[in-house]
Order: sequence, then structure tokens, then C-alpha cells
Amino acid sequence: MSRYVIPFTELRMTDVDQVGGKNASLGEMISQLPASVRVPGGFATTAQAYRDFLAHQGLAGRIEAALARLDVDDVVTLARTGAQIRQWIVDTPFPARLEEEIHAAYDALTAEGEGSFAVRSSATAEDLPDASFAGQQETFLNIHGYENILHAMKEVFASLYNDRAIAYRVHKGFTHAEVALSAGVQRMVRSDSGASGVMFTIDTESGFKDVVFITASYGLGETVVQGAVNPDEFYVHKPTLALGKPAVVRRNLGSKLIKMEFADRQVAGKSVRTVDVPEADRNRFSLSDEDVLELARYAVVIEQHYGRPMDIEWGKDGEDGKLYILQARPETVKSQDSGLVMEKYRLKQYGKALAHGRAIGQKIGAGTVRVVASATEMNRVQAGDILVTDMTDPNWEPVMKRAAAIVTNRGGRTCHAAIIARELGIPAIVGCGNATEVLEEGESVTVSCAEGDTGYVYRGKLDFEVVTTDMGSLPEIPVKVMMNVGNPELAFEFAQIPNGGVGLARLEFVINNMIGIHPKAILEINQVPASLREEILRRSRGYVTPKQFFIEKLVEGVATIAAAFYPKPVIVRMSDFKSNEYRKLLGGEIYEPEEENPMLGFRGASRYLAQSFRDCFELECAAMRKVRNELGLTNVQIMIPFVRNVEEAEGVVTLLDQHGLKRGEDELKLIMMCEIPSNALLAEEFLKHFDGFSIGSNDLTQLTLGLDRDSGLVAQGFDERDPAVKALLSMAIGAANRLGKYVGICGQGPSDHADFAEWLMDEGIQTISLNPDTVMDTWLKLAAHRKG
Repeated sequence: MSRYVIPFTELRMTDVDQVGGKNASLGEMISQLPASVRVPGGFATTAQAYRDFLAHQGLAGRIEAALARLDVDDVVTLARTGAQIRQWIVDTPFPARLEEEIHAAYDALTAEGEGSFAVRSSATAEDLPDASFAGQQETFLNIHGYENILHAMKEVFASLYNDRAIAYRVHKGFTHAEVALSAGVQRMVRSDSGASGVMFTIDTESGFKDVVFITASYGLGETVVQGAVNPDEFYVHKPTLALGKPAVVRRNLGSKLIKMEFADRQVAGKSVRTVDVPEADRNRFSLSDEDVLELARYAVVIEQHYGRPMDIEWGKDGEDGKLYILQARPETVKSQDSGLVMEKYRLKQYGKALAHGRAIGQKIGAGTVRVVASATEMNRVQAGDILVTDMTDPNWEPVMKRAAAIVTNRGGRTCHAAIIARELGIPAIVGCGNATEVLEEGESVTVSCAEGDTGYVYRGKLDFEVVTTDMGSLPEIPVKVMMNVGNPELAFEFAQIPNGGVGLARLEFVINNMIGIHPKAILEINQVPASLREEILRRSRGYVTPKQFFIEKLVEGVATIAAAFYPKPVIVRMSDFKSNEYRKLLGGEIYEPEEENPMLGFRGASRYLAQSFRDCFELECAAMRKVRNELGLTNVQIMIPFVRNVEEAEGVVTLLDQHGLKRGEDELKLIMMCEIPSNALLAEEFLKHFDGFSIGSNDLTQLTLGLDRDSGLVAQGFDERDPAVKALLSMAIGAANRLGKYVGICGQGPSDHADFAEWLMDEGIQTISLNPDTVMDTWLKLAAHRKG
């Protein structure tokens, strides 16, 4: 006789057909993973128990008849039929043997103490590598007592026939009868007074495999999964984690406005409530770095055990302070990509940005706004509309697939709306905060998720293109192709384009976009005007001090790029703002001069050496030191821009040494931008202090020819192929090669200048650093030109 109930300790992944993916996975982890990975115990009912229950009192026949004539695209009829079936299931009593086995398992589980329990569903076709039934069935939390557990199990059984689950099975080609349900009863972790969330063992948007992506918020994890909160986010780099480094490379502070906690017992034991999070808790991260690293180590162990990318729910017990794994299932979207063909969406025009949030899906969609207040209005959404709502729940799936894009006020990258949007291949922006207020019913908008972590809703239907590139087989070329990368948010995506590393990572992008504050205003925060001080403190919340915020954001920006391309070299150029650009930062007008010609003014090496800026440069050095020495990203090399004379070169190298960045120590290479004629004319003298040149062809050309490339009056004369420019290039390249030093060029990217690139290769250039969107085209044209 088949068993109706099995303890988790006796389950393995081979039992998916009996207890579903979720419960089988819990049993697998409890019995097969190291004891250091904590998984709460429990028991599961079997598929046979479910089928025998449906056969009981003719229930299965009634359900089959009701579904046989159902059109799942008719959302009104779908809702009515689903509700009727669920009521039939709740009203039908359990067979006597099933109830006896549940009672025996419950007694065994509570022999070590009562406590509260979660009752969750696990469909027997659930969480297969190519299909996610995530969140389709009900979960009941903080259930006390045997009778309440029985009732919750009945509700779980009924939830196999909620609207989304019915529609999903039809669209995925499952017959209703072949999918059975197992109810899992699991001892609860007291994350109601701690924290919880979801983690993936790959980046959910780009599919980059070398990070663990963790979301976290206070209280029970349902708020994160449902998308009711905008959680904190953390990225951990797996290769340096394996070396024992504190490998948190990026953090984003979420708003975390609410949390779900245990409440007093209620009827049927469904006793949880949602409360506001105190402001002080919102303004700090819900996990320490130590917790984040421990979770990442768990994630890597789980991924290695299953041999595939995983989607994992976790909880931190607020009473014992320990971290627990609550469930694990295969990631079902990015892990299915072949990776040989890259599809890139790109806007061809821009409009006014109306709203922004977390980007899901790296695509672009345009259509008519449909603001939907609740699931009862779902039938208003027509094919190609932009679905705008506060948050979605799993029952929205039948209508989500009609939309051209989805926009929500609440939610993070691991919530149901995000998971389903990825699965359907639809762009979504979650956690906008005010989308339902600022987007007007019936207006035309474009939803862009193709610009990094942040997605934007633009007014009007904007023109965009989709570029598809086959990366399967690239011809050999006699030069290493590197990339210019400024935006850390795009680094994981760019790293999947064939490359030899990063030839230019601009620190200005990180300062401008992730910090936005003049470093002197941070260092002198107690002396700046009160309104400026308040804004600096607001922007730096989540960090101990504004100074730490500045350093850590630099660390995160650089570390994200370095981790994306690890172990390939990443050449990071120290800040090269001109005074007019520094003035645009918060507080910049207090500290920056107004120069007649900032391009030739207070910038580069001379700025670092100036007494008025040395303490600001020290912040940059502290960040580079942490990236290399603490995080272990020793693939980072440092580049110094705009060095006017050999004395400046010597002075900057000495200054770096004083700040713990000694040339040659831990393989640290110092590269100099060769962008002033003096650099090429005295190349060998400069190279005594540096390990190589990175040629900035734009500045070198304008300073050689004496023209302003930004001036429309003379810009037509700007040409890096001019004989005078080529003579200087030849001197610089030749000197570097004679001395056995590195020499590359940045900014050489236009694919129609293949003849110039050919000349550079003949001269002995070692690397060409290109903007990512020109890499493939330029590579192929260089190969064709070389062959011709």
C-alpha cells in the first residue's frame, strides 16, 4: 500500500513524482548537504494521497467536467470556474487513512516541541528546469495546532485550481489530471523578527554565472516573493568568495516600507499581519555583510550539489540569529539560454522619463497605459497594453501575457511579477513607487529595460531597434580587443561579449551616477550649509558616515566591473573630471573654479597632487586599495590621466605608494594615459615610472592639431589619421614595445576606420579598447580587412 505521508528526512530528488519538486528538494538538502546548511524539518503528503482524495466522493469527475469546456483566455469564466472547484475541494472531507497518517507525522514532528508551522504546496510537475510553477498555489504561515494544519492542507489542495495555475498548465501543455499536489508541513523559522528573502546563483537579468544575487527585507519572506516591498539587494562574486575574500561587490538599499510578522492566533490559524517598518530600520541594510557572505556560501553549495543555477528562499531567525534555507528550485529562464546569440534592444530616440524602477528583462516595450487597481479589473487589459498596477499576485498571470510591458509600484527583482515577466519574455519595471499616480490611463508610453539596472517609462511610443549578434565563432585577429566600460550596471551583460578585458573603466561614471556629491563636500560635511548637509546625509543612508558611503560606492562600482571580467585585466582610470564637470556635482559650486578652458585646466595628475585636492584623491586610493587588497580583485590595474610632465608622473606614483598602492606589489600595474604630445615625445622618460601606455586618441588628436573637437567651427578638421598624430602615435607605440611595456589605445572604435586600425596593428599596438556596442562589428571588419 502506497504511503500517504513521508518525513522530509526520507525524501530525495528521486521522489519528485511522489511529493513534487519543492518537498523533494527539501528532503534532498536535509539529508545530502553539509550540516552547516540549515534546513527546517517537516513532512509531506504524497501525490497518491492527493489523487485518492480527489477520487473520494466523485470529486475528480466533477472537476474534469467543469474544466473540459473552459476557455482559459476568458478571464471572467476562468475566475468563476476556479472558485467553484476550490469550494468543492474545501467542502470534501479527507479519507480516514490520510487523516490518520497526517496525525502520526504531526505527533512525531511536535515530539521535540510545539511551535508554529508553514503549510506549502508542491506540485508534482513543479519547478522542473524548463517550467516554474512558482507561487501558483497557496502558502499558510504561523499555523498552530493539528486541526488548523488540516484546514490549511485542504486550502493548499484547493489552490491547485486557482486561476493562474489552471491557465499556466494549459499554456505549458500539461493536462490537469497529470499534475498532482503535495502539501508540505515545515517548522517555521522566526524570520518575522529577523529577515528573509530570495537568492539566485546567477544574475537574473544578464544570466552572468559568477555572482550570487541576494534580496532581503525584514520579516517573513512573503512580502519579498509577492512584490509587496522593494528589498535590499546584494551581489557576491563566487570566484573570490571561494578564495575566502569578503566578496560583496555591490549593494542597493531598498525602501522596505512594510514587513509581515506573526500575529495572535486567528480562525484557521492563518495568523500573520503586515506592519510598517520604523524609519531607522528602513534606512539601513536588513543583513550584515557576514550574513550575506554566509548565504552566498550556502547558495554555492546548493548550486554545486544540483549542478545547475538555483532559485533559493531563505530566512534569518530573529531569536537564534541563524540563517536557514527554506526551499530551493532550479532557475528556469536565463539558465535555458544557449549564450551563442546575443539580442540587444536599443532606443533610437528618447522622451520625457515619467517613472523609473528596477529593470526586468533587458527589453523594450511600447503601448497604451492600462492602470489596473485590482485583479477584478484584469479583463480591461488588451493585447499590447502596458499593464500598470500597485503589485501583481500569481493570479494575474493569465492577463500578464497579453501585455507589452508591466510596471508596478512595489516589488524587487525576485518577486513574482519579475519572475513571470522574465518567463514570458516581457519587459517589466518593478518598485517604481508612484507609477499608478504619474502614468495616465490611455496615454502612449515606452518601457525601456535596456539601459542597466534602472528601467524607465518614457512618454510616447519611441522608435527602438533589436540587434542580434551570433557570437558562436569569431575569426582570429592579431590584436587583443578590450572594452570601454563606464556603467557598472551593464558590466555583467557586457562581459558576455568576446573580449580581452576592460581597457578603460571610468571612475567619473561611478562618482556621477552612484554618488553625485563633490568629495570635498563630504569631507567638510560639518562646514557646508545645513540644506546641503541634510541632502548628503539622505543620500548616504545605510552607511556609517558620508565618507564611508563615498568610498564604498566607488568600491562597489569598480568591484562590479572587475568581478564581471575577472580574471581578465580591468584598467581603471582615476577620476578625470574637468572643473566644469565637478561643479555639477552636489556642492561642487562651492569648491570648483570657473575656468576659461577646463579641458586644459585643473584636471588629471596635477589635480591629484594639488594640496587642495589631495584628501579627495585619498578617497579614491582607499577604494582601489579595498578592491584589490580586501576583495581580492587583483585584476584591477590603475591608470593615471593627463600627466603633463615627467615630474608629475614621478609625483603621482609616489603619492599612490604613500596610499598603499605600490607599483608591482600584488601584481599592481600602473598605466598612464598617453594623450598629450609631451607624453609621446618623452615616451621613454614617462615609461620609467609606469608599466605601459593607454593612448587616448581623442585628446592627443585635439592637442596635436590645436583644435577643440566640441567646436562645430573646427571639428571637421578632427582626424586621428592626420600624419602629425600618426607620427606621435608611432613614437609612443615604438617606445613601449622597445621597453617591453604594455601599449593599447582607447576610443578607436569606428568600424569604418579599419585601415587606421590596420596601421595601428602594423605599428605594434597590443590592444584596442572599444565601446561594447561596436566590438562585434569592428572585430569582423578588422578580420575581413586583414584577410583582404
